[in-house]
Amino acid sequence: MVVVGAGVSGALIAEALSEAGLKTVIVDRRGPAEGSTAASTAMLQYELDTPLALMAERIGREKAERIWRRSRQSVEALRERTERLGLAVDGATRGSIYLDGNVLDAEGLAREADARRRAGFEVELLKPAAVLDRYGIKGRHALLGFGNYSADPRRLTAGYLNVALTRGARLYSPVDICDIAPTGEGVTLVSARGPSIRARHVVMATGYEMMKGIPRKGNKIISSWSIATRPQPRAIWPTAAMIWEAADPYLYIRTTPRGEIICGGEDEEIGNAALRDAKLPDKAATLSRKLAALLPGVDAEPAYSWAGSFGDSPVGTPTIGRIPGMPNCYAAMGYGGNGITFSMMAAQMLRSLICGYGDPDADLVSFHRSF
Repeated sequence: MVVVGAGVSGALIAEALSEAGLKTVIVDRRGPAEGSTAASTAMLQYELDTPLALMAERIGREKAERIWRRSRQSVEALRERTERLGLAVDGATRGSIYLDGNVLDAEGLAREADARRRAGFEVELLKPAAVLDRYGIKGRHALLGFGNYSADPRRLTAGYLNVALTRGARLYSPVDICDIAPTGEGVTLVSARGPSIRARHVVMATGYEMMKGIPRKGNKIISSWSIATRPQPRAIWPTAAMIWEAADPYLYIRTTPRGEIICGGEDEEIGNAALRDAKLPDKAATLSRKLAALLPGVDAEPAYSWAGSFGDSPVGTPTIGRIPGMPNCYAAMGYGGNGITFSMMAAQMLRSLICGYGDPDADLVSFHRSF
């Protein structure tokens, strides 16, 4: 069993496969926890970028509700598994404050509340006066959600990789896989330096950097920018809930256990790393300005700033499962803003598919789905 990619997706998948008793090898062209994993703000939400009410209009209520519920289960499973394995990842359970914006206005936010309640989610809808009183945010309606999670993405990745390694998995880097030759009996992976690897199955967990020949399923590359402030625990709002907007582009904010504020957003469809990084100074200044305007009681001056890229899909859902026309080959791709949540979903689903007992929600994210 070969997992290509040693970021958070590959780590979660490799750990799940190693627990199932599969002899697992992990390879990465960079090294563990690099690439987009290191750039993640690790807001591990079940709430998808596409609101439930809007997703229901696009793909049908039944499918939309199933995807949202599975997303919630994935967050819960990641939190529970991380705690059970005893991993120190700066994990914290947090609620969310979803603010009205140009995607959902006040009426749209109310419709979204109804859609979530109908699907079985616990929510609370607040008017501007209550939002100001509770959180110090002026002039915004808000929809509160509960039970999300945050963690340090590099510690999370290292923790899961180490668990897999203790079970006998092996990790090799840098190994740049440049070609895959699948057959009905197995898969041969060819590295750029020449050596080959033969395996019964392969999982491509390379994020947005997918090899040629693998269907994109409408995925595109999005770049995002982030800042982190100095520690300021006394300035953190009550409950330290995650804050994000029903807007495009949207702002997203979380805290760390030490009281730093992480703020990101300003997403653009940019796949070129040099062009993305050249925008960092201006994007960091914009994020700082928006953070200060939204939360005037905090110090919004960036202590750190960074940029990253990720795959996105038309409705904000991932693609997970068997790769068409490539026997014994699987992929996890197109994660959007719920990257690590979907990484856990992929780990659960791929373990089930490879072990032969299937997954009840595989049709929602397969390469063969109709949306």
